[in-house]
Amino acid sequence: MRSVTEQQNTPQAAPDAAAPQAHAAGQAPADVAFPKTIRSYVRRTGRVTTGQAKAFEDLGPQFLLSYANAPLDAQAAFGRPGKLILEIGFGMGEATAHIARVRPDDNFLCCEVHEPGVGALLKRIGEHDITNIRILQHDAVEVIDHMLPEGSIDGVHIFFPDPWHKKKHNKRRLIQSPLVAKLATRLKPGGYIHCATDWEPYAVQMLEVLSAEPQLATTAQGYAAKPDYRPLTKFENRGLRLGHGVWDLVFTKC
Repeated sequence: MRSVTEQQNTPQAAPDAAAPQAHAAGQAPADVAFPKTIRSYVRRTGRVTTGQAKAFEDLGPQFLLSYANAPLDAQAAFGRPGKLILEIGFGMGEATAHIARVRPDDNFLCCEVHEPGVGALLKRIGEHDITNIRILQHDAVEVIDHMLPEGSIDGVHIFFPDPWHKKKHNKRRLIQSPLVAKLATRLKPGGYIHCATDWEPYAVQMLEVLSAEPQLATTAQGYAAKPDYRPLTKFENRGLRLGHGVWDLVFTKC
């Protein structure tokens, strides 16, 4: 994903926390003709800074979870009960760290493949003494498939996923019917999906896909007002000053 674009559109999720490498994404349901494979990320390169590397070393053992082909024991992972919010693709972690601080009673399970982004969020965790985040550096689709049983999460955040601007690449967009249906089954009744994008054609697609999912209901007529917990990043503020739009969508489990 990018920052809310380059900071939020950094690829989502990667392999085991102890050995971050590219990993095959989970398969779409057999009866879904397209896409054949749901991918939650695209691998991009980036340099890990000295501070990020130190954060991996110092904080990784506490805040990085290992992928397992088994249901997640969230209370054990966080060391406490609490609502479980899944975030797919947190980029450099600016918004993630802010939300975790303003919602201290909730637990945030965050999937991101981009190693510098994971290091940056670990660094923020240390700087702000955040305790309610756990990171899975693994493909989010496999995490959903194998670690999150039906009815196990209270919310999903997907902020500024890669818009894949070219029409021939639109099929690579994350928000498509198979993934949304999968997420909806994992939500508890009353749970929510919150998406945001700064690319209007993608916002239109998101609205169509989310509205078509029978397990979900919209919280607004069309696009939603930005919830107070989602901050405006530097990138987003710059875009707004230039007249660029940002669209939030919030749907709840029926």
